[in-house]
Amino acid sequence: MSVWPSASSPHFPALCGSEGELVSISVIVEPRDLEDLLESLALLDFPINPQIYHDASLVYVSGDGSQVSQPATIVEFPAYAARLPNVRAVLESRGLKAGAVSVNPMLAEIHSGEHIEPAPAGAAHICRILRKRTTVAAEGKY
Repeated sequence: MSVWPSASSPHFPALCGSEGELVSISVIVEPRDLEDLLESLALLDFPINPQIYHDASLVYVSGDGSQVSQPATIVEFPAYAARLPNVRAVLESRGLKAGAVSVNPMLAEIHSGEHIEPAPAGAAHICRILRKRTTVAAEGKY
């Protein structure tokens, strides 16, 4: 594994191994579908030890700066970039929408409390923020 900077991530060095960069995969799931998601992850050919954030939120930021927050459940786990196509295929085969999966370089994920991603073409918002701990952040606890 290497910690030398990667061209794909200019702000953070990358953790790389023989299967590519180590990334953090976040899956947004309805609480009622959590068990199905975990069963889907069990089908992958590598071990998954997911972190589940029940008090997370999705914040949609409009062009005028206004924000709309929605409660969410986020399941997060590490994987190497070479495993991403298999992860996406398994989740899509089980009916999970492509927009529910978010990928972030592992070191960027470690250093930030939230993940900001640009909106897809035609969306009413300019970006979406995944906040894992809305309750904890609001209370100022760690």
